[in-house]
Amino acid sequence: MAHPSRDLVERLYATPPDRFVAARDAAAEEARGAGDRATAREIARLRRPTVAAWLVNLLAIRRPELVAELAQLSEALRSAQRELRGPRLRELSAQRRAVVGGLVAEVRKLAAGIDGAPSAGKLPLAEVEATLNAALSDAEVAEQVRSGRVLRATNYAGFGEVPRPKLRLVTGGAEEAPVPEQQVERADARRARDERAAERAASAERAKRRRALERELAKARADQERAESELTDAARSEQDGAATLDQIETELAELERRRAVAEQELSRAKLARRSAERSLTAARRRTGEVEAAVEALDAEEGDAAEGGRRAD
Repeated sequence: MAHPSRDLVERLYATPPDRFVAARDAAAEEARGAGDRATAREIARLRRPTVAAWLVNLLAIRRPELVAELAQLSEALRSAQRELRGPRLRELSAQRRAVVGGLVAEVRKLAAGIDGAPSAGKLPLAEVEATLNAALSDAEVAEQVRSGRVLRATNYAGFGEVPRPKLRLVTGGAEEAPVPEQQVERADARRARDERAAERAASAERAKRRRALERELAKARADQERAESELTDAARSEQDGAATLDQIETELAELERRRAVAEQELSRAKLARRSAERSLTAARRRTGEVEAAVEALDAEEGDAAEGGRRAD
């Protein structure tokens, strides 16, 4: 059966989860376009990891040497626990805390260099830490972590049951007396306390994230309500503006009509004035002519009267 290349799988599982499906489908389509349908089907079967699992995979893919050290520490812890080597177990437990803390810090650093990764305050580092602790206690989980194909975070569940018969404490190679039952019970109690502490820490981290998300949700809802109110006001203002514009355009149309009528009336008045001016000019000319004729007639009559008086 055909399988996708290791480089492709690592590239997909190093992709942030919100872009995983698109990248996986694109890779499957590319294989299908190349005629490799079997590989395309295998790629399409790859499942998207959670954010915490993606961070663990990123650590395994980018810093495999650190994960290898985690595996070596895991084996040393299981060996010390099986043999109940107290001092060595305490030393390895302290080393475990330091190593896991260093790996979590490395995860934070790797995520900061990924475009589109969640901000440092939103990284589920408690789940990453729980998964790394689980890898220290469970060989199967450790192998999955090394593969870089973790799909979801795993809770820390201690280092397993230690067989009680014939337990001996080895300090320097010499075999000591069998470990008393009370000492075994105290070791079990310590492991139980560690488990409860880890669970409380994970629960506190979840509660912290929930409070942060609730605050963010409240702010987002307030922003949404404010935006909706602003949209309503803007829509109302737009409607009012449109109504005002329609009214103004109606008034402008009426004014244009009245202007056209006034221009026509003015044109007619101008024509009438010019006609009246012509009529007045003609009348004045006629008046002058008649006045001249009357004056001539008066003069003629005066001459005739004067000639009659001389004849007498």
